[in-house]
This record gives sequence, structure tokens and C-alpha cells, in this order.
Amino acid sequence: MSASPLALLCGELSKLADLDVKAGEPLAQHTRFGIGGPAGLLITAHTTRSFIEAIQTVRGACVSYVVIGGGTNLIVSDAGFPGAVLRYAADSISLSRNGSSALLTAGAGLVLQSLVNRTVDEGLKGLETMTGIPGWVGAAVYGNAGAYGHSISEIVRAVDFFDGAETATFDNAACHFRYRESVFKQHKDWIILSCTLHFFAHNSEELQRTADEILTIRNQKYPPTMKCAGSIFKNFLFAELPAHAQALVPAKVIREGKVPSAWFLEQAGAKGLRIGDIQVADYHANLIYNDGAGTARDLIAVIQRLKQMVGERFDVELEEEVQYVGTFT
Repeated sequence: MSASPLALLCGELSKLADLDVKAGEPLAQHTRFGIGGPAGLLITAHTTRSFIEAIQTVRGACVSYVVIGGGTNLIVSDAGFPGAVLRYAADSISLSRNGSSALLTAGAGLVLQSLVNRTVDEGLKGLETMTGIPGWVGAAVYGNAGAYGHSISEIVRAVDFFDGAETATFDNAACHFRYRESVFKQHKDWIILSCTLHFFAHNSEELQRTADEILTIRNQKYPPTMKCAGSIFKNFLFAELPAHAQALVPAKVIREGKVPSAWFLEQAGAKGLRIGDIQVADYHANLIYNDGAGTARDLIAVIQRLKQMVGERFDVELEEEVQYVGTFT
């Protein structure tokens, strides 16, 4: 009997350095929701070379694949993913200073909180408002993560990525950053490898106070042990809402040109909605969490129900911040 394509692929990958390969690894262990079936193979690369070699080997084996990061914003099918799931986990940091400014290059696999802590300790202003946001640096750039009126795009100088054939570098303008968007979301086969960020010096103690205050608020809203992806839907840009919806939004709700999705959800009666073990928080309508042994099937059902409720009430469409892996029926 001939070996399966996955078994053959596993044998080929074993010849490469700086890779961890696991067969049948439950993806629920690698997502913030704690949901998801097994990966055919979970491949974690620790260097740029090993990642590129791994992805080329997977392609050569004609096995379906997907690339993920830290799993913060992922909804993985209950059936898992039958092919190869790749992760680029390089987490290096290099820092250079020039007077009051500094350039810091971080690997895409670095935990975002580690980067925030480093910049606060170094007295570099620009990431302190993002303390407590889970996930890896690459995903933060991919989705232009931010909080409290600031986004990571404000400090991005350059992004190195693999375009499927070779490595390339984009400056800030070429990344086409918008609210929770970047060019990388439009080209999902482009994989971020590292980013270079530009900072100005600031008082470290003041940065730490700001970070501590924000972390206290965030932990009250999203306890670290809660199995959730933070806010599930993107907020709306007020200027992009249809006129009929703009007319319904109280001025006090609009913050920095945005209308929280939570406002629309709350008006539609979303708080406390529950299907199976998937729960909408009773104190925050844009927070969905796994309250036990939740399933992707129930999570999708809750998301679709919320979109329906807001659509029927306001004739606007909610857009998820989360990404999907696997097949959903």
C-alpha cells in the first residue's frame, strides 16, 4: 500500500532544519476561542529560510495548505483542516537609535505584548495603547491592529514579506493601510515575515502608566482566561454609513469618526444571546466567547444571527474581524 500524500510530505519536511511538524494536532489548542478540529500537519517554521522551504515543499506535494499566526482571530472548523497548516514563528527583535528616534525590526512571530513591553521599557512611544491585544506582530500588521485612537500603521516604516515566489519589501504607502485593513488582506498568499517600526523617545514611566491603565480596562472587558477573539465585528466609519443609518446614530456615540458595532448590536438586542456554549456577553454586545465546550458550528450560527438582527433593524452589514480556516456547512 502506498503512503498517503501527508505521510510523504511529513517525510520530506523532516529533512529540513528549524521546523516543528506535528500530525493530527488539534487546532483548538492554537486558537483563542479554543475551537477547531485537527490539522493534517501543523508546521511551525522558526526562520525565513525554513518557512520558504516548507511552503515550497508543501506546494510540491500538491497538498492543500493555509498559513496562520497566533490563532487570536481564527475560527477553525470543527472538522479541522485536512492539509498542512503553516506558522511562521520567527520572533527576533533588533533596535537601533539615532538621537530621539529609533527603528525597531520585529519578526512576524513575535508576541505583540512582548513588543509592547519592550518599547515601553525602552521609552519608545507608539505601541503603549495596544497593550493587552493578543496575537503576533505579523497579524497586527496584516489587520492594522489598534486601540484607543491609534493603529500600528502610524509607526510602520517597512514590511518584509514572501509573495509566493520571492521576498519583497513594501514601505508604508505600499501597504495601503486603512481602518483594520492592509494590502496583505487583499493578497492572502503574501506572508509577512517582519516589520520595521519607527519610534520617538518618550518618558518610559509615563508610557508605563498609560499601558497599565489601558490593560486594567481591557482585562475587565476581556479577561485573559476568556476564550474569545476580542471584538468580533469591525466598527463602522461614520462617513461610510448609508444616510439612513447615519441619521439614527446619536452624536455622542461617534468617536474619532467611528461608530462602535456594539451600539448597533445593543440596539438590536444582541446582549446575552446564546447558542450552545457560545455566548454574547451581557455587558458588551460585540463580545462573543466560548463558555465551555463551544463548537465552530454554534459560533458561526451566533455570528450569522447577529448579522441578521442588525441587518433587519438598520439595513447595514456587520463585517467580521475574524478569519476562517477549514470548511463550514
